Amino acid sequence: MKKIKYILLGLVGLFCFLIIWGLIEPYILDTEEEVAVIPNLPAAWQDKRIGLISDFQYGMWLDNTPTVRRSVAKLVEERPSVVLISGDFIYHAFKGTDPEIANIVDLVRPLPEANIPTYAVLGNHDYGMISLDTPPKKNLAARLETALEDVGIEVLENQAVKLSPPGQSEENLSDGNTDSFYLVGIGSHLANNDRPKEAIAQVPSTNPRIVMMHNPKSFPALPANTAPVAVAGHTHGGQIRLPFTPQWSWLALAKNWEHIDGWSHGYGASGNKLYVNRGIGFSDLPIRLNCSPEVTLFTLQSQSLEVGE
Repeated sequence: MKKIKYILLGLVGLFCFLIIWGLIEPYILDTEEEVAVIPNLPAAWQDKRIGLISDFQYGMWLDNTPTVRRSVAKLVEERPSVVLISGDFIYHAFKGTDPEIANIVDLVRPLPEANIPTYAVLGNHDYGMISLDTPPKKNLAARLETALEDVGIEVLENQAVKLSPPGQSEENLSDGNTDSFYLVGIGSHLANNDRPKEAIAQVPSTNPRIVMMHNPKSFPALPANTAPVAVAGHTHGGQIRLPFTPQWSWLALAKNWEHIDGWSHGYGASGNKLYVNRGIGFSDLPIRLNCSPEVTLFTLQSQSLEVGE
């Protein structure tokens, strides 16, 4: 009986430790340094860096505002050539969320104020879609988009834009420049607003590009060899994962997600590669376990180097 008692006490102690650690880990910000290989990368972009953050989920109870602030401060400190934000700025875009929109915009405002070109796409929560049964609230997403663009963050919706080489302005970009480096932003998958093929078709076939989306499920629709580097969020990396087994999470096991964290291998069409950021906030429970919040810094390289190895 004593042995059973000790085992039960040990299990209770382990459970309590995991809960406490799960409440602490959301405040431990992880910076992932990655290499992104982009064919035909212009010399002006060689070895330059692009930052990625995602999934603030502002407005959820016990939301992770301090870590959102620290992630933005980290990027301002590192000063990458471009910052990408892959959606889910707020937790729910319902009536009366104007203060939430104003607050999250204030949190990311330091990026454009530091003269770092910053681009974003919107996620399902930005449309008020907490579940698949919730109809997208396009007018509320539009309010968030307007607020972001008012402070200098460009929101892309199935659009491709030329990225100005570091130290140069958009006015110096020629329409006929075959070396132009493009950013493609894809709309929200769950809001039925993602048009990957239409968006990527805006980029000349030989031009270098990076593709941003919120939901990784937009990625398989991209034609082969059109997205050598794509980035996404949405998954929170699983949020709660078994220790030492990063792909064993409730999201991967219970919902059969194919790819939830880091570089994809064998996901999507040939010649395309996706990186999924773990995000900053959370859904349902204010807990992260074996899945710390992430800022990603990609160093751009030519095709001769390997990605993420």
